[in-house]
Amino acid sequence: MWSAIRWLVLRIAAIRWLFKLGGLAFLLPLALLLKTIGLPLLMVLGVLALPVLIILLLFGLPIFLVLIFGSMLMGLIGMVVTIGLAALKIGLFVVLPVWLVWALVGKMRHAKKKGDDGSSASDSAPPPSSGTSTGPVSDPVDGMGPA
Repeated sequence: MWSAIRWLVLRIAAIRWLFKLGGLAFLLPLALLLKTIGLPLLMVLGVLALPVLIILLLFGLPIFLVLIFGSMLMGLIGMVVTIGLAALKIGLFVVLPVWLVWALVGKMRHAKKKGDDGSSASDSAPPPSSGTSTGPVSDPVDGMGPA
């Protein structure tokens, strides 16, 4: 009886262990994605920080201070890149659509206002009739007629 229970417990433990390994397989694509994005970003940060590290070494600073400053510089550049990407996302997905809607509404209002300034025929005065007029036809000034 004890051997059957022990066999069952070992079987359940082995199955749970296999599920744990399978759970790690779900993280594998995320790790590959971080590897493909993170390594080139780290190389760019290294290329940007390398001249500063060389200059600091040329000035005679101790190597541990240069490495500390270099790591702080790379961390600062990484933070700037992260904030820049966040700002780019906000600008691209929030600010740009709002600005486009604002610009389109402004253009539509301008076009509507421009069309209402006098191009409508119902608001203009009627043309003069071709019959007799009641006012003076010509107003001679110093004996001169209309030109």
